[in-house]
Amino acid sequence: MPVKYFTLDQANRTLPLVRRVVTDIVDEYRRWKDLIFRYELIAAGSKADAGESEEQVGLRVKVDESAQRINRYVEELSEVGCVFKGFEEGLVDFHTHINGQEAFLCWKLGEAAIEYWHDLESGYGGRQTLSQSSEARDQGQGSSSPDPGPLVPDP
Repeated sequence: MPVKYFTLDQANRTLPLVRRVVTDIVDEYRRWKDLIFRYELIAAGSKADAGESEEQVGLRVKVDESAQRINRYVEELSEVGCVFKGFEEGLVDFHTHINGQEAFLCWKLGEAAIEYWHDLESGYGGRQTLSQSSEARDQGQGSSSPDPGPLVPDP
């Protein structure tokens, strides 16, 4: 899939959908971790040569189903054009251009709007406020990229 570049306005307009999907991912990830924990707890208390109990098999099926749901949600974000980066915090990056360089607009679940960016290598730890980049505000991050196409892919 080709990379989609966003202006700040375009990325912010995706947030209602992105927020719902990321909330689903984070919630489902917590359920998945709980299922894994329960499976491992049961496995630790059973004999190695006994094989999986019915309860373990049932939990393994639930773990797999949960993982499939998570993967579908992540794919949905990918179809929008953003990159999911963090299960615990609900981190999402949007490809953009800042000061003539490729970069990411960076958003985290709980933030009202996109207010941060980072270069391709620095990640979350290198987040900077968009106000630190006057070109980001004045010219728009997607201005030097090809036409970004539709905001959200057609169904």
